[in-house]
Amino acid sequence: MNLRRPVRALITGAFACGAAGAVSAQELTVVSWGGQYTYSQVEAYHKPFAEKTGIDIISEDYTGNVAPIRAQVQSGNVTWDVVDVELSDAIRLCDEGLIEEIDHAMLPPAPDGTPPEEDFIEGALQPCAVATITWSTIYAFNEEAFPEDGAQPATIADFFDTEAFPGKRGVRKWPKAIMEMALMADGVPPEEVYDVLATDEGVDRAFAQLDRIKDDIVWWEAGAQAPQLLADGEVVMTTAYNGRIYGAQVEEDQPFEIVWDGQNLDLDLWVVPAGAPNRDAAMEFITFSTDTQRLADQAKYISYGPARRSSFPLVEADMQPHMPTNPENMEKALISDPLFWADYQEELNQRFNTWLLQ
Repeated sequence: MNLRRPVRALITGAFACGAAGAVSAQELTVVSWGGQYTYSQVEAYHKPFAEKTGIDIISEDYTGNVAPIRAQVQSGNVTWDVVDVELSDAIRLCDEGLIEEIDHAMLPPAPDGTPPEEDFIEGALQPCAVATITWSTIYAFNEEAFPEDGAQPATIADFFDTEAFPGKRGVRKWPKAIMEMALMADGVPPEEVYDVLATDEGVDRAFAQLDRIKDDIVWWEAGAQAPQLLADGEVVMTTAYNGRIYGAQVEEDQPFEIVWDGQNLDLDLWVVPAGAPNRDAAMEFITFSTDTQRLADQAKYISYGPARRSSFPLVEADMQPHMPTNPENMEKALISDPLFWADYQEELNQRFNTWLLQ
């Protein structure tokens, strides 16, 4: 299995089997985060959609920075048709009129007839977006750096304790998730994190925690970098997307261990940039890829939870322990607040970038 997929790949439709159905597009550009995650989407969504419709899918990777969507729409030169984004970005892009509204009536019901509005989990259906997965930002460590006969990291506080657990830390170069982790490491209960972070004192408190490890941070931006930093020994622990670590554990047999304490649970969703060149085909793709079976199929390849309730029973049992929504993994989880980040993202980005330069 090739997990180091190219930035741009073509999934070809079986044109001999039939035309493109109700749409006339011959290709569709679908943009996502790369690595094991995009691989799971290609297998569960892209290939069967291309086979069914005859529409070629061009799969492109990005870092999750949605600035290109804004730039494409504002310039009137939109080249992306469907993009996988985080929930806070979906809300903000919709508020700014940069992505298309989505008619939820086009989505299929659950197999038992349950309408999509009741079958999708809370927050999964947005005016301009439809969720596919739940995922978490966690931190993981390399067991070779902390052998079992000694102390191993076990709490979110341990990530910020370089005296008890010396070594470099990998951290995404982005304030979201690490700010919440910093406050939880400083003793703020998950249910109080956003109330605290909405104050100047709370922001100062989070940065004070980050100051403790600043000299030991190795920054990453693309999701594939986090497990690679661990594998290369450049860091002894890193924040990461849980599915990335799962891929390294299962597919590459890496000696990594996830610490679920303080995980940040979030959603990823499909959006369509305003003025997308193949809008109708994009909507057909979203409808196809978010039915009950397709969402369950994606969980065969990566440890992200499906966004439909009806999909959970179809997920293979041996995947359940790796899911962020496993009850044991949820004991000290923080559910990311998309409205908070939609409101405060720019302000905290500026503060974070200033801190980086200090």
